[in-house]
Amino acid sequence: MNKSPVARMGGSWTWHLLYGLVSIVTGVIAVAWPGPTLVVLAVLLGTQLIATGIFRLVGSASLGETSTARTLTAILGVVSLLLGLYTIRHVLITLLALGVVLGVYWIVDGFTAVFAAVDHPGLPGRAWNVFIGLLGVLAGLTLLAWPGLSLLTLALLAGLWLIMLGAMQLGLARRIRVTARPT
Repeated sequence: MNKSPVARMGGSWTWHLLYGLVSIVTGVIAVAWPGPTLVVLAVLLGTQLIATGIFRLVGSASLGETSTARTLTAILGVVSLLLGLYTIRHVLITLLALGVVLGVYWIVDGFTAVFAAVDHPGLPGRAWNVFIGLLGVLAGLTLLAWPGLSLLTLALLAGLWLIMLGAMQLGLARRIRVTARPT
């Protein structure tokens, strides 16, 4: 197992706790003010993509020395960072393409989570990773299948998704913390 400081942080329950809390706060804001704050929502989602990119890059360091899942997770982290920066820089374009961008991203992120869980049988919270991944794929396919969803509906869906993702990350953090306690 990789014992670098970044790898230890990626496997830490506090890292998952922090990511879950950021996701929940972002989701609650999106649900509470979907109409008048769509521009803020685009910036918040860009911020979430940046946070996800950092989370994935740090997490890739904890997946061992060399593996396909580590490489894919690191690539997804870079893509997420770039997408987040672009989203914040071009807010109006983002609002026009938000459904497609989120749909594609959630599908790719979902498949990556499932693949990482399948590739690493000893991964803590493996079943949760598969569940989160499959929900991400389903959410992405839904957005791509019905691109006519209004931005308001999209804002509510994105907010609810982020709250669910955050809650699952909190559950995973709790599970990792309980598992890591000495007996």
